Amino acid sequence: MRFEQTYTTYRPLLHSIAYRMLGSLSEAEDLVQDVFADYSLLETGIIHNEKAYLVRMVTNRSLNVSQSARKRKEVYVGEWLPEPAMGSAELDPAELYVEHESVSYALLVMLEKLSAIERAVFILRESLQYDYAEIAACLQLKEPNCRKIFSRAKDKLHKERNRLPINTTKAEPLVTAFINATASGNFDRLVTLLTEEAILVSDGGGKVRAAIFAIISKARVLAFLEGVTKRNFLGDGHQFADINGQAGIIIRQDGKIQSVLSFQLDESEQKIERIFVVLNPDKLTHVKLD
Repeated sequence: MRFEQTYTTYRPLLHSIAYRMLGSLSEAEDLVQDVFADYSLLETGIIHNEKAYLVRMVTNRSLNVSQSARKRKEVYVGEWLPEPAMGSAELDPAELYVEHESVSYALLVMLEKLSAIERAVFILRESLQYDYAEIAACLQLKEPNCRKIFSRAKDKLHKERNRLPINTTKAEPLVTAFINATASGNFDRLVTLLTEEAILVSDGGGKVRAAIFAIISKARVLAFLEGVTKRNFLGDGHQFADINGQAGIIIRQDGKIQSVLSFQLDESEQKIERIFVVLNPDKLTHVKLD
């Protein structure tokens, strides 16, 4: 009974850490299951802080997995995007931690700029509010070193953007306007929705047709959308969805998921700055239609 209680209590937390480290829901789930399988064999009576011990296990294993994952990404066909995590209005109480602490999809994309150790320190400090002594103990580093790593990670992220992207309810009307303008072919309306430096990133993983490189600038993004809209970019229908805690879009075709769209707003939250299109079917297996 004790192990079942531990599993129920900490699985959502550990899964959220692994997902943020790896950007893959399936790999995160496998990793967490392996951690609990090994933990069940330990003499847990001598473990004074169960939560800290499990966090350390999952963080260090995520570091190991991320090293091999980075090598796979180097030979990945086209742009690599994280798997989108779908929200639900009917969450199990144990899942509420993940929902409440959800990291925006845009920030998850940005975390790819960090090394594995930078990502681990950033997640533990920024998401879990661990103090540096706890992070040092978790990662078996010295406390001053953790401070330097965190500072370096923040500098890398802020080189691209002063304010890191967060989930916001202001995305919903922009997302609605985006899909309405695209569906109607009203590209004049789209002009007003995008920043001048807008970027569209699509991930087909070599499995389906997608842009190999990011589409950069408003003019090029508009031209791309106009072209792909004529080639069934919007499938035969769509629905709005909670994607990593913010409004996004699921595109369907013949009753199946064709793609998932997520958005990053500019710092004023008035226009769309990034469009992320996940088309790789391997990353959409967990996405469900209403």
